[in-house]
Parts: sequence; C-alpha cells; structure tokens
Amino acid sequence: MLDVRQLLDEMVERDGSDLHLVVKDPPTVRVHGHLVRLEQYGLLDKETTADLVRQIIPERCVAELEEQRGVDFGFSYGDKARFRVAVFYQKETIAINMRLIPYKLRTFEEIGLDPNLRRLCHAPRGLVLVTGPTGSGKTTTLATMIDYINTHRDCHIITIEDPIEYYHQHKMSVVSQRQVGDDVPTFELGVIKALRQDPDVILVGEMRDLATIAAAVRAAETGHLVFSTLHTTGAVRTVDRIIDVFPFDQQDQIRTQLSGNLVAVISQLLLPRPDGHGRSAAFEIMLCTPAIQHMIRDKKSHSIFTAIQTGHNFGMCTLDESLIKLYRQGELAKDEMLRVAEQPAEILQKLGEAVPDHLKGNGGSQPQAQPQQGHPAR
Repeated sequence: MLDVRQLLDEMVERDGSDLHLVVKDPPTVRVHGHLVRLEQYGLLDKETTADLVRQIIPERCVAELEEQRGVDFGFSYGDKARFRVAVFYQKETIAINMRLIPYKLRTFEEIGLDPNLRRLCHAPRGLVLVTGPTGSGKTTTLATMIDYINTHRDCHIITIEDPIEYYHQHKMSVVSQRQVGDDVPTFELGVIKALRQDPDVILVGEMRDLATIAAAVRAAETGHLVFSTLHTTGAVRTVDRIIDVFPFDQQDQIRTQLSGNLVAVISQLLLPRPDGHGRSAAFEIMLCTPAIQHMIRDKKSHSIFTAIQTGHNFGMCTLDESLIKLYRQGELAKDEMLRVAEQPAEILQKLGEAVPDHLKGNGGSQPQAQPQQGHPAR
C-alpha cells in the first residue's frame, strides 16, 4: 500500500501548498497555484485512499467522519511540516486535502502588510477582521499579528481555532491555544469561556454563525481586543454580511454595536507572481474612523468604499490601489491584476493605457474573481 509519508516528502520537496487525494486520479500537489499530478503513483482507488486516511486520522475523529461524512484536523509530520487536513466523502468514496502550514511565523514585511498596521495590535479593545476567500492567507496574517503582540506586549492571548495551525511559544505574552472539538466544543462557547480566563486578546479562528459573531462582538464590547476572520471580500461586504446574519429586529442593535467596536477590516487576496514562484498578497484596508462608524450606524455601508478611497491619510487603501502597486513592483502580471480588480477600466486609465471596449460603459466593474488556493508567498 502507498505510504502517506512518500507523498508528504514529495509535496515538501516541491514546495507545494496542498495535497489532493481523490479516487480515480493520481495524487495531486498544488505548487505556486498550479496543480501538478504525481503520475508515477498511478490512479488512486477506494481502498488506497481509505488506507491513507487510516495512516493519519486521530482516533477521536473516526466517528465524526462516519457521522458527518467529513472531518477536519491537524497533522504533524515529525519536524518537517504540519498540515491542516480535511477528510470528506465524495461519490461515496473518501477524499483528502492536506494543506501545508509553515512552521515559521512571518513578519508584516514578509507577508506584504503595511508595517504601520502594527498599531492595530496595540489597540486596547475592539474587533479586527481579516477577510478573503479560502486560501487567501487569512490565517497567516492573523498569526503574524498575534506573534507581534506576543513579542511586544505583556498580554494573555487566548486563541480558539479549528484546528490549531500555527503554534505560538510564550514570549512577552502568555498564549493559551484551544482547539475546537478537543479543548472546547464550539467557537461560541470558547469565546464565552475565554471571558472568564483573564484575556487581553482573543483570536476566534472563524466567525461561522450568528452565535459566534454575537459572542465576538460582545467580547470586543466588554474591553477585549478580538481578532477573527470571515469568508467575505471587501469591507462593505463584510459589514453587510455581519448585519444580515442577524434577524431583522436585531439588526439596528448590531449596527450600533459594530459601529462602536469595529477597529479595522483587512481584506486580502493571494495571487501568483509572474515568474511562477510564490505568491503576492493584495490588500484592501479599512480603518474605522468616526465617519465610517456613522455610515455603519446609519445604514450607509455603501458609502464605506468612498471613505476608503479618500482615507490614505489614515492608512487605508482599496484593493485596486494595492494591485497597481504590486504590478508596478513587478510582483503581479497585468492579466492577473485586471482579472481580480474591482474597476479594471479605471486601473488601465491610471496606468495611462487604452481601455478595451469590453471594459467600457459601466466603469469596467466586474465580479470579484477568487484566486486559486495556496499558502502565502514565500
């Protein structure tokens, strides 16, 4: 039978970000955004994929896999690498995705985030959200911010994660990391219990539902600095998503709470570099000024984008401005920049280039495309 260690060695050697194991397809590695099939191992069959799962799945997850038809967990491969594993059924057979989690914590500069945003890590209270599609590097950005706090502040940091990905050693702070399923039943309960554990900073791995969102906002409201993620793109969509989760008769209340407690929304995409080696991160940065607080409270979230455009003095920037910067630095190809841009026609005009006919007429706006999955640029 195939040994999973062979595949993991191959993945690490190729500098891959994900390993996909699906019946009737060879093992496949995502390398710098592109899928590479490991043809030498042949097509996987039902028995082989089931055996590969048995080699890595913790005993506690076996029942959940059968009952829920899917389970997530962390897996450490000695001192070589750590993986976030998703095992699930498809076409009545088992499939596996293993995402590489780098051991090394990164700096603001290494992930491409403006070092001036370190001031968010010194906020005494409030809610900081990092948003973007799956595989956009949200977890790495949060890990960078938590590591900065751990290094520079004497805090008690509590994380609630599913699963724990980056391991934080105690530095100037004390870090307590709780894994959903092992250490606490749910994100919501993790946040509620954390409030009784003398926290200064709370990281909620993902705000998946109304209960978790409400608990996170409440924690920020009661004097804690809370970090979390949402699978949204852009600050406007993030604010609307949070409010829309709540029943209509509670939406005015959550608008008021959010306007008073939201500190920042960092939206990001992870995009392949022109040379095919590594990724570059593009960011939209919204910092919650009094004007933006007013927009959230008074149901004018549609005006937030304009506030971001004119908020350079506060450290804000739009996604398109970030894309132009990456393009001018040679870290992003023009086609990729236009593919994910909010206003591709405006970008071309700013660059002094002709706008194709298909981008004219409506300002050149197009739906936000989602980048391929992968880990942050190396």
